[in-house]
Amino acid sequence: MKNSLKEQETIARKYQSLVDCLTEKGKRLWAAAESLSYGHGGILLVSQATNLARSTIHRGIKEIQNENTSQRKGIRKSGGGRKKVSVNQEKLINALDALVEPTSRGDPESSLRWTCKSTRNLASELKRQGYKIGYRTTASLLHELEYSLQSNKKTLEGTSHADRNAQFCYINDSVIKLQRAGQPTISVDTKKKENIGNYKNNGQELCKKGKPIEVKGHDFIDKRLGKVAPYGVYDIGKNTGWVSVGVSADTAEFAVNSIRTWWYTMGIRSYLSIKELLITADCGGSNGYRVRLWKYELQRLSDEIGFSIHVRHFPPGTSKWNKIEHRLFSYISKNWRGRPLLTRETVVNLIASTRTNTGLEVKAVLDENEYKAGREISDDEIAALNIHGDEFHPEWNYTIRPRIP
Repeated sequence: MKNSLKEQETIARKYQSLVDCLTEKGKRLWAAAESLSYGHGGILLVSQATNLARSTIHRGIKEIQNENTSQRKGIRKSGGGRKKVSVNQEKLINALDALVEPTSRGDPESSLRWTCKSTRNLASELKRQGYKIGYRTTASLLHELEYSLQSNKKTLEGTSHADRNAQFCYINDSVIKLQRAGQPTISVDTKKKENIGNYKNNGQELCKKGKPIEVKGHDFIDKRLGKVAPYGVYDIGKNTGWVSVGVSADTAEFAVNSIRTWWYTMGIRSYLSIKELLITADCGGSNGYRVRLWKYELQRLSDEIGFSIHVRHFPPGTSKWNKIEHRLFSYISKNWRGRPLLTRETVVNLIASTRTNTGLEVKAVLDENEYKAGREISDDEIAALNIHGDEFHPEWNYTIRPRIP
């Protein structure tokens, strides 16, 4: 008995001196070799000294006795190791999503959802339902489900419209319907106008320590260089973007011409058997639902390309929920952060070089056409439009069809 205890202590000392240097496979093979050196009873002796399972030592002995073991490159057998919690508990992901969704913020169609429930509370509730999970694993699963904790943000402009959520659902259903039919669905908007010149641009850029990029102390507009107005078209189904960088007024004519340029440059190549196009847009600005010129120019575009154009406007005060804001414009801003927009070409190149891990690709062009502000459309011109409003909020949801079939 005394000899057995001494042998255990000797094995334990050896193991402790080597354990930090050994891989999982190394521990297994060392224990197997040590067991074989003690002969009968060696497996039990080594197992007690190292706290390794006897089955592990047996597996190591088989590997030593197998001549092909040395040719194996992997440390762990394929498929080995502890399985992810979500694999062992198949319904766990759905249960977690169901807990968060009732209190999620944002519009129903947005893929950017977030929650204000703590991971500890969520983990406690899941445990109450019979799942084995900790708050750290809960946080990892929430990340996989595209949730994140966020603070309050000023986004509402005045009081919310009574049909705000209903319009979100209506937009979502319209987009899904056309995408299933293989038809293009796009989100459009004008990005914030930018001063061209050596001005400060928000954000930080890597530079030599103590040598930041020097820019002008004031943002007075350079009359020679002026400003640019980037108008974007984001293809919701294809995850691609188009930006026309305008140098004159941000008008409805400029907006529709940007859509026209997108269609002939990117859209027509991405879709076959086109019968209709759906546009989601804000309620205001150059593509606002009250802007006559917007509808007039869309009618001209519909006549030109020969198919119907469906328009879905977001309710007042919800412009930030438009897909293009967080799927395209936000990444453009990140890409050029901390860089002065010295020339118009700089703006075009920075926009065109924007990429994301999800595969976003962007093309940009400088639109040097002169668009005159204040252009009016007469009642007769409006009456000649082939425009049809939907039953639900026809002022927000309408279809413009070609006047010549």
